[in-house]
Amino acid sequence: MPSAPHDTHPRAHCTIDADGRITFRLPPTSAAHPRLLLRLRPKKGLPETTVHVLDLETDRADGHRHAVLEPRPVLDEGRWDVYLLPETGAERRRLRPGLRDLRTLVDGHLRERPSPVAVRIPYATKDGFLALRTWRRTAHAEARGIDFTDRTMTVTARLHGAELHEDATVRLRLRGTDTVRTLVPRFDGDGRGFSFTAGPGDLTGEGAGTTGIWDVFVRPTAEARPVRVGRLLDDVADRKHVYVYPPIEADGHSLRPYYTVDNDLAIEVT
Repeated sequence: MPSAPHDTHPRAHCTIDADGRITFRLPPTSAAHPRLLLRLRPKKGLPETTVHVLDLETDRADGHRHAVLEPRPVLDEGRWDVYLLPETGAERRRLRPGLRDLRTLVDGHLRERPSPVAVRIPYATKDGFLALRTWRRTAHAEARGIDFTDRTMTVTARLHGAELHEDATVRLRLRGTDTVRTLVPRFDGDGRGFSFTAGPGDLTGEGAGTTGIWDVFVRPTAEARPVRVGRLLDDVADRKHVYVYPPIEADGHSLRPYYTVDNDLAIEVT
């Protein structure tokens, strides 16, 4: 969103490397000890509780300021708004996004991620300010592709932060209920990659109702906790309205996969 004609909010450029390290770069300022403040956006109606503060150092060459957010500690999952603190006790100021160099994130799904799986994506909010979208999960299953036939959809994914065993299953859970459909995945043979196919027969019928939303999980072993399937490991902070898939029409029902506001995979049945 374009800034107002006399916008007084400073702009911050940012670059992220393959390890998740983010370097922020701001214009010169006369403030003696400016800092960068990251604020975890609280849920509606709750107070602000979590902030992270970074010192802004001066570049000798041109006087610009820079701050580095290291990969550790891992930030809590959510949305972090970015502010400039000109001086101690001064009013914080929201930052506009400048250039965002996210090239290292584009092929992020090709790198193996240990547990916990931590993801950071700088992005521009709807009202034109700089923020970070972060995820922090013990394990994560990255959806790589969704292929369609006339009656089914096949999802290809890869598990990070855990390993698949022979008794691994895919679980489709009807949102708001205890109804679960279990599918047997196909394995790539390296303990990480898998795929599964779903159609109308898997998501409709006795106990399932005729409409609803099914959230997608993989269970690495029969005793393990289900791991959410989604798509987090690239440069897209909000995928829901970017990746839009066609519905499958079969047996009087319509099935459509989509990504939620948290970039998790779900299937809508109508």
